[in-house]
Amino acid sequence: MEKSKPIQANKQSSGTVISLQQGKLPPQAIELEEAVLGAMLIDKKGVDEVIDLLEPEAFYKTSHQNIFESIFNLFQNSQPIDLLTVSSDLRKSGKLESIGGDYYLVQLTQKVASSAHIEFHARIILQKYIQRSLIRISNEIIESSYKESIDVFDLLDEAESKLYDVAQGNIKKSSDTAQNLVMLAKKKIQEIANKEGLSGVATGFEKLDLLTSGWQPSDLIIIAARPGMGKTALTLSMARNMAVTQQTPVAFFSLEMSSVQLITRLISAETGLSSEKLRTGKLADHEWKQLNVKVGDLEKAPLFLDDTPALSIFDLRAKARRLASQHDIKLIIVDYLQLMTAGSSSKAGNREQEISTISRNLKSLAKELDIPIIALSQLSRAVETRGGTKRPMLSDLRESGAIEQDADIVSFIYRPEYYGIEEWDDEEHTSSNGQAEFIVAKHRNGGLDNIRMKFIGNLGKFEDLQSNDSPYEFQSKMNDNEASIPTIGRLPDPDDAFDHPEDDGDDIPF
Repeated sequence: MEKSKPIQANKQSSGTVISLQQGKLPPQAIELEEAVLGAMLIDKKGVDEVIDLLEPEAFYKTSHQNIFESIFNLFQNSQPIDLLTVSSDLRKSGKLESIGGDYYLVQLTQKVASSAHIEFHARIILQKYIQRSLIRISNEIIESSYKESIDVFDLLDEAESKLYDVAQGNIKKSSDTAQNLVMLAKKKIQEIANKEGLSGVATGFEKLDLLTSGWQPSDLIIIAARPGMGKTALTLSMARNMAVTQQTPVAFFSLEMSSVQLITRLISAETGLSSEKLRTGKLADHEWKQLNVKVGDLEKAPLFLDDTPALSIFDLRAKARRLASQHDIKLIIVDYLQLMTAGSSSKAGNREQEISTISRNLKSLAKELDIPIIALSQLSRAVETRGGTKRPMLSDLRESGAIEQDADIVSFIYRPEYYGIEEWDDEEHTSSNGQAEFIVAKHRNGGLDNIRMKFIGNLGKFEDLQSNDSPYEFQSKMNDNEASIPTIGRLPDPDDAFDHPEDDGDDIPF
């Protein structure tokens, strides 16, 4: 039999013949698409195995997209899936004739005998879809790269964002139907109802977790205070509770302190050895043993520290995406917001506009990764000049811009003893020594409250304030070898361990 000749498309001027076989076709696997759809039509088990693996756009042929969409709709409505029900659903939507009619559906069922290997075939279809997506994205990047009007950092961010979406198998959709969203919301509510404990990431502080039900996915949380109040100490305490106690992966980006300083603070809080002893290295034999034993849990904690100075929002997004992909981090902490840069000086404008850009991008990143992000923020000096208790308020946010608007939760740290105030301004006028107040001033999805906590200055840590806690107990309960709790006459002043800087600086000098 004579071999068929390749179809000739045209001839170049040199006379070279170009055939269609030499052209480029988008990656596809039509036969596997037919096999997968046929298996889904004849075997319910096949539907269960791949229904959440594929989406209509993963199929190359439009007719196959329509058939899979019909199967998916029937599955969503808990309807039986077979040749007759799919044919009926396609007829109702007016797509039966466009896919080739009942005859084509019958042909699909005749191509397979069972749903064996259907998941393997589906993954090949998904791979072809990812290849087509990469080609499309690459073409969009190439086209955008030729445009001089687009900022190069914006282009890099857009390119990485699209590639990240492909890597996650979550190609962005322009919109979603109310039906799908209601079903997702109901599913999430059911999961929360069946789940024991909190719906979000627990902070380890009982009253705060009761108020927020844990830090919620996609939320931007602002924790603001004047220098020296203990912003870093509080978030490190939270990070320790999450990573060590709950084994929740946490990323901590510090623009102010080095990673070694941060981990040394955590070692101090974990072991009960004061920062002074760790800084000088003057430890007794039993303290060295205490250090080696009690630091074991911290060594195994899924805590990731990054001390890149002058971190741009672009660099943060890139690092966060990699951490989310590689380590499945559940929470990000940024210390602190005013030290970040927008990364694109041509669009930054004044400092307030730049901070607004940063806060807007942090909220966008929280939504993209579907995890809570905590950003620390400085307060203006207006707090210092105010009379009375000097309790901070929303208007004190420095270079606020869009911070208050973008944040889901805005909170403040207030320690009266920082200002020499020894009593709380409540009816009982209880002592405020060794205590702090976590003020939730804005809560988009919940209530507001002022939550009192115990502050242990020599260890740089926060704890829950127990009802039987004495304001004079500054020593950690973990350290049995430290000096005993002092009497009132020998009450140490925790402010001795702090400077009172007028400008930005370390929260707790180490």
